[in-house]
Amino acid sequence: MLTKFRKTTVVLAAALSAGLLVAGAAIAQQKTMAIGTGGTGGVYFPLGGAIANVLSKALPNTQATAEVTGGSIDNLKLIASGQSEFGFSMADAALDAFNGQDKFKAKVPLQTLLVVYPNRMHIVTVEGTGIEKMSDLKGKRVSTGSPGGATEVMAFRVIEAAGLDKDKDMKRERLGVAESVNAIKDRKIDAFFWVGGVPTAAVTDLAATPGTKMKLIDHSDLAEKMNAKYGKLYSASSISKSIYPGMDKDNANTEVWNIIVTGDKMSNDDAYNIVKTLVEKKADIVAVHKEAESFSLDNQIQERSPVPFHPGALKYFKEKGIGK
Repeated sequence: MLTKFRKTTVVLAAALSAGLLVAGAAIAQQKTMAIGTGGTGGVYFPLGGAIANVLSKALPNTQATAEVTGGSIDNLKLIASGQSEFGFSMADAALDAFNGQDKFKAKVPLQTLLVVYPNRMHIVTVEGTGIEKMSDLKGKRVSTGSPGGATEVMAFRVIEAAGLDKDKDMKRERLGVAESVNAIKDRKIDAFFWVGGVPTAAVTDLAATPGTKMKLIDHSDLAEKMNAKYGKLYSASSISKSIYPGMDKDNANTEVWNIIVTGDKMSNDDAYNIVKTLVEKKADIVAVHKEAESFSLDNQIQERSPVPFHPGALKYFKEKGIGK
């Protein structure tokens, strides 16, 4: 017979074993989701952090994290390699990935979860550079965006539409928005391209710098030429003079929509739950950045995303009376 001591030991061991099994099952059921965003000076990163927080709270056994990346191109490549579950991308970069063009050697099997908000192209300079219009960029030191972001994709298309040669007509740097702001403050560059939501924190920082007069270069007339070559991705837009400190007038620019995309591995249930949560918890995301106001059902139209919607997203949209 077991002694009282041994009986107690056996019971405790069994209980401990059962507890470990339960804990192990809970860990096994925990889903982790990596969200590709962008640099810390842009809009993708704070929005991604807000999305990760909302999803982690709303979805059972889910831990979502926002990852700092170079931007759209990096995000699409991370999805392709399975290192991110989903991420932000500009529509033009996503189309390139979907078709296996430009920066992508092979097709990436993408699906759109949500059309989110429009990115406005900022062509930024400061007083004293002699830059007033697009043609003045000739001979200047210009950053066209980081290699991992889609600013570079759209910047090249804007430059081309303006009749300039990106390689011959300017001394080109490849800096992210925060690095570009530092470089222009130090007079190491004369202008930079940045396509993002408004306001973009790094651009606000430049505009608010004492002794600096920031200017945005008009170029909305180039949208039609860009669309003629690359498809109907771009449209004329504007940035109100109230957005950034010290602006004298509205800036006439071009825009492209942002989308949240995933690969071909996400289940219909996960896609449905993610989209439902982002739309219905929009107010929590708007509290972090106002561009989330565009996370609305009205914007979920294929014309704004060249990449097909995920079946799980379409199921939610249909329930809400969007689409067929």
